[in-house]
Amino acid sequence: MRLLLLGTNGYHPNDRRQTACLLLPECGVMLDAGTAVYRATDYLIGSELDIFLSHVHLDHVVGLTFLFSIQDAHPLRRVTIHAAADKLAALQEHLFASPLFPVIPSCEFRALADHVPLADGGRLTHFPLKHRGGSIGYRLDWPGHSMAYVTDTTASPEADYAEAVRGVDLLVHECYCNDAQSERAAKLGHSHTTAVAQLARQAGVGRLVLVHFDPTAPIDDPVGLATAQVVFPNTTLGEDRMELCF
Repeated sequence: MRLLLLGTNGYHPNDRRQTACLLLPECGVMLDAGTAVYRATDYLIGSELDIFLSHVHLDHVVGLTFLFSIQDAHPLRRVTIHAAADKLAALQEHLFASPLFPVIPSCEFRALADHVPLADGGRLTHFPLKHRGGSIGYRLDWPGHSMAYVTDTTASPEADYAEAVRGVDLLVHECYCNDAQSERAAKLGHSHTTAVAQLARQAGVGRLVLVHFDPTAPIDDPVGLATAQVVFPNTTLGEDRMELCF
């Protein structure tokens, strides 16, 4: 299975990274819809797109307003936005409020189901994360391979969601701060480097890819990759347009 990291920043874009958006083109699944959504036109394959939102903070959803451009470049028969029911209501009431964005793109809004079937015999499940306003993580399983996406939460090896991601081949996990900023990370409801690596080791995942960086951090190494690799050697920094196979 192929995963494209279209956007790997948190909060706002910088000159190197757009905000959160992941795409699995072969099964028509997008995870979060930040400012990198426009890049999907380079990779979409089918005529249907399911967008699963972790939560509705603006850096994760503003790209929904870019759907007109995507559908012009790559006509889609169906676009479905999946999220918790209260989050969908907030999107419709606020992001697509007439004074802000007067025309809603052609899409349907669907409250997130416990289990969602995916192409090629896969399924998607979700689990709660601790973050201001609420957030959820996703696990995607197919026969023989799996991945999880965890963003906007505070990691620790004892985190409740460790069991939900246990044994996945690929864990894409937020890492907003380096270890020197661990108190700041906790205050913001985000994660720091060593804690994420410890979580990956505790959960027995195959590979860890860090994303959702502080856009004001050093661009080449925003969270201290070597620090994470001491704890969990198979750790990589996510980069925009990076392609991962799992």
